[in-house]
Amino acid sequence: MSQILRPLLTLFVLLTVITGIVYPLAVTGLGKAFFPSQVSGSLAMRDGKAVGSALISQSFQDPKYFWGRLSATSPMPNNATASSGSNFAPTNPALLDAVRARILALKTADPDNSLPIPVDLVTASGSGLDPHVSPAAAFYQVTRVARARHLDADKVRQLVLSQVEPPQWGFLGEARVNVLLLNLSLDRAQ
Repeated sequence: MSQILRPLLTLFVLLTVITGIVYPLAVTGLGKAFFPSQVSGSLAMRDGKAVGSALISQSFQDPKYFWGRLSATSPMPNNATASSGSNFAPTNPALLDAVRARILALKTADPDNSLPIPVDLVTASGSGLDPHVSPAAAFYQVTRVARARHLDADKVRQLVLSQVEPPQWGFLGEARVNVLLLNLSLDRAQ
């Protein structure tokens, strides 16, 4: 019996050390060496303090900031521990009410805006945590943000253009704008 147990225990201890200590330390070390921002959570900094992650949406309600997508997470918006979509069907009254409320908020904040409202400003993403909006959604908000900050709309439009991220590797996905990073650059520009 000890002839079987001894090699089994030795192998168990060896594999535990390799997979539980050596491998995680090696992967973390390589990650910190080659991808330091990502390993740290892609934190966005202002005045030396972390104000959020570029990977998780945040709620901006003030008219002087660009607004992101709606969040479907619960029990509160943008809850990274509860990533989920709403799973509402397109005909669900709760979804229609949420869309109507967001359209009303957008129209109230910028009543003179006659542009069509981009769909990503009135719907949640599949995860409920998408930090990006389409360039169209960012450009839709330029007039409101410029007016609230007493800035020239062309200056704000140029800032949005500078924040447009192309599709990943040039062909995966769509062009997008990270709302947190855009708002931070807007604060720096003023």
